[in-house]
Amino acid sequence: MPTLDWIGKQAVVNHHREVPYRLVHCDSALSAGDPEAGNLLVQGDNLEALRALLPYYAGKVKCVYIDPPYNTGNEAWIYNDNVNSPEIKTWLGNVVGKEAEDLSRHDKWLCMMYPRLRLLREFLRDDGAIFVSIDDNEVHYLRAALDEIFGKSNFITNVVWQKSYTSNQTAKHISDTHDHILIYARSRDLFVMGKLARTEEQKATFDNWDNDPRGPWKAENLSAGKFYSAGQFAIVGPDGREFLPPKNRYWRMNQETYEEWLADGRITFGKAGTGRPMLKKFLSEMKDELTPNTWWNHEEAGSNKVASTQLKEIFPGDDVFSTPKPVSLIQRILTLGTAPDDLILDSFAGSGTTGHAVLEQNKQDGGNRKFILVEMEDAIARDVTAERLRRVIKGYNKGGEAAKSVEGLGGGFRFCRLGMPLFDEFGDVAAEVTFPDLAAHIFFSETGVPIPQKAKGEFLGVFQDRAVYLLFDAAHAETPREAAGNVLTPDRLDALPAPPEPFEGQRVIYAEGCTVSKDRLKSAGAVFKQIPYQIDGV
Repeated sequence: MPTLDWIGKQAVVNHHREVPYRLVHCDSALSAGDPEAGNLLVQGDNLEALRALLPYYAGKVKCVYIDPPYNTGNEAWIYNDNVNSPEIKTWLGNVVGKEAEDLSRHDKWLCMMYPRLRLLREFLRDDGAIFVSIDDNEVHYLRAALDEIFGKSNFITNVVWQKSYTSNQTAKHISDTHDHILIYARSRDLFVMGKLARTEEQKATFDNWDNDPRGPWKAENLSAGKFYSAGQFAIVGPDGREFLPPKNRYWRMNQETYEEWLADGRITFGKAGTGRPMLKKFLSEMKDELTPNTWWNHEEAGSNKVASTQLKEIFPGDDVFSTPKPVSLIQRILTLGTAPDDLILDSFAGSGTTGHAVLEQNKQDGGNRKFILVEMEDAIARDVTAERLRRVIKGYNKGGEAAKSVEGLGGGFRFCRLGMPLFDEFGDVAAEVTFPDLAAHIFFSETGVPIPQKAKGEFLGVFQDRAVYLLFDAAHAETPREAAGNVLTPDRLDALPAPPEPFEGQRVIYAEGCTVSKDRLKSAGAVFKQIPYQIDGV
């Protein structure tokens, strides 16, 4: 089977597992609206941010949307090189140059994208999907990488979005008016694509020139290409003319059904009564949902120009972000990829369109979707992403004009930053780490799923055949460990709270030390794991 390879691949294929877990600290001064709304904006390198968030959100995200750097050679993007390989250090960690086709540019881009895509897959629910915006520069490499990470069988489609509706007459060869949106499911068999509401323009194509009491209708072909033995009869029109199916086609119904439709006024021969027979499809009898197609025109999904206008209306007089996406484009993705209570993740947040679109969609359909946004650049995260969300939550004056007041969408978000790693340079638990921080990491490393709720005591939760416990008191690091309760003793073992009934599995107990014999642990259905050496990911 063909595979994608590039310089530096071997050093980044498993790099997502080597990224240190960092603490996440919220800044109330930069947060806005309801802090309990469940929305997050995290400032920091998105690779490290994803790794930090994984213990809390693995397997919980329904829809991932990202708009990564397109690597056109005309924009700068920085990859924070944390790989030890000298080969990779040669390739990564520098601003990409503006040179034309340059193999090193594509290698760097793939090295940046691959570990991030690996992590993003782990966030998705089994019925979730990822939507990735990209243009022609990297779409072929991106699709090959996604095939490898998500599996070719989980490819859903390649949407073509009309980002511009006017041609650039100064283009060297041909004007670029489209982008791609690649869609992959975590599991194609479980992912269900949503439907699109019928637009007013589409409804306007239905007519009722014969004043049918059932309302507007549209004429539909009565013939089909698939062979149907009973669909080979002659239809007689009002003027006595006979109609047979077109060559190599067949009527889609038998004669009995046709007669029923005719008697019910569902067959039309045109205004003059001399045309070929057609079936009347009534708007009132049709579902207000349409299956989407792969061509998203600017009238329905918005354009780059619309996106720029939207941003200027929120930030009048400022050129705050050069490549935003329109809210309507992300809303379409939310319509197709989420339900009202789902969680959405965007790790290349930029100007914050995804968060804006989630709030807008909730306002329109009464949903309670939540978002997680990650933005690397501190200035953009503070002054653009967070500020945009703050304004659309509270309301703003469009274009700065008081007469054009826009009502706030409500909701809120917490602004967070990445803190220090969970473990220090010696592999020990860092002094600043709190019990809930360590508990979330330990439960995730032991079970592969997020902790059920914020840890408040020794018992962290149950997953399948394991009940997980943690004995850790960071506040008493200077006192004897046993006195501080960080050591599993026979008395501590007896005092541990029992898992909820009818649990019959094994108790996994994490602590800094253990004075309980192996035989007693075995008889108690328990296993001891030492902090930090037996914690995965240290």
